[in-house]
Amino acid sequence: MEQFQIETAQNISINQNTAHLGDRMLAYIIDSFIIGIYIVLSVLLLVYMEVDFEDMWALYLLLNLPAFLYYVLLETLMDGKTIGKSLMHIRVVKIDGSKPNFASYLIRWLMRILDVVITSGGVAVLTILIRGKGQRVGDIAAGTTVITEKKKVTLKDTILSELPEDYQPQFPQVTVFSDSEMQTIKELFDQAKRNSDHNVILKLDIQIKKVANIVSSLQPIEFVDVIIKDYNFYTQRL
Repeated sequence: MEQFQIETAQNISINQNTAHLGDRMLAYIIDSFIIGIYIVLSVLLLVYMEVDFEDMWALYLLLNLPAFLYYVLLETLMDGKTIGKSLMHIRVVKIDGSKPNFASYLIRWLMRILDVVITSGGVAVLTILIRGKGQRVGDIAAGTTVITEKKKVTLKDTILSELPEDYQPQFPQVTVFSDSEMQTIKELFDQAKRNSDHNVILKLDIQIKKVANIVSSLQPIEFVDVIIKDYNFYTQRL
């Protein structure tokens, strides 16, 4: 799993973890299975309906249009996910931090012909391994990548977090918050970083400054991170 940094239009840097190649392959297998089942059922439906051979191909193509457009439709409607991606907790995002649009998903889908179909996934795997940032050719063309949303439970996922021995706190006002309030702040902050949700981080920045009466020139993502560390510093020494 590689980590890369997203630089947003607000000059906020957010670290993201690219999805494991294995997770992407499993998601592809799941999606392929779903598409295959859909196609088989459509054929059985046509046979059951006793459609004339002359009309069968036209109806077959019409019925299987959703299967043909499976990836571009689901990623557009499900915020960068397909059923397989959703089950594997991975998602398509833009490298520049903006929200992928239909054009982004369309480019990825069109390039899938080269990445996956013609080369049986060989080009996609090779590009992901060599390029870095979890990008196949379609991702490079669309300016996207695939990240993991799996949450690793560590000490950092609780209120407590490890601090260096020489850590110097900046905001003693953080003690106005309770443990439950700081836990909520940390959960929202961690989730916002994973999802590249800059609006949540900005709202946390504004609300914390308002409640604790703090003035700071730090970037929102840096400020909230310092607030959490300062809270740990003071509460661990009570």
